[in-house]
Amino acid sequence: MAVYGYARVSTTDQDLSIQEAALRAAGCEIIRAEKKSGTTTEGRTELQTLIEFARKGDTIVVTRIDRLARSIADLAVIVQKLDAKGVALRATEQPVDTSTAAGKAFLGMLGVFAEFETNLRRERQLEGIAKAKAAGVYEGKGRPATISAETIREKAASGMGPSAIAKDLGISRMSVHRALNPKARAA
Repeated sequence: MAVYGYARVSTTDQDLSIQEAALRAAGCEIIRAEKKSGTTTEGRTELQTLIEFARKGDTIVVTRIDRLARSIADLAVIVQKLDAKGVALRATEQPVDTSTAAGKAFLGMLGVFAEFETNLRRERQLEGIAKAKAAGVYEGKGRPATISAETIREKAASGMGPSAIAKDLGISRMSVHRALNPKARAA
């Protein structure tokens, strides 16, 4: 009966060391870690490897349930796979232990709250986008242009190349290309 750890952060600039230290302290013999979004299990190869490798009587440990899944559907699938194999799931920072009835109940509640939080964040983001569109400052992505496209086109017409224009105006070359090729931007 082995104890395995799983650590996850969403972005490459985040650090896994705190989770890994907590998992080692919890007795994890092997720790699988990855830097992937938790909103889906797609592409999370370390998690899939760990689930496939675990055997009856083993335990998989995470620091918090949101390191494992952000949706109740994904969490349910993971827990079902582990249960079918006789593998327990435990969290170091939450009273989750699927080898007990109380731990299973708490896991279900945490999953609901994690999904609720994700949905709230998505709603706030969409509200912000709608507000920006209504104010006329959102065209799909990014912030409003600081230099007019006409200024950029005038410099190009005078013989300046995109790199020189970007340097002269203190903007990115991509901004220059967008101004010079407005049809490509609409596509």
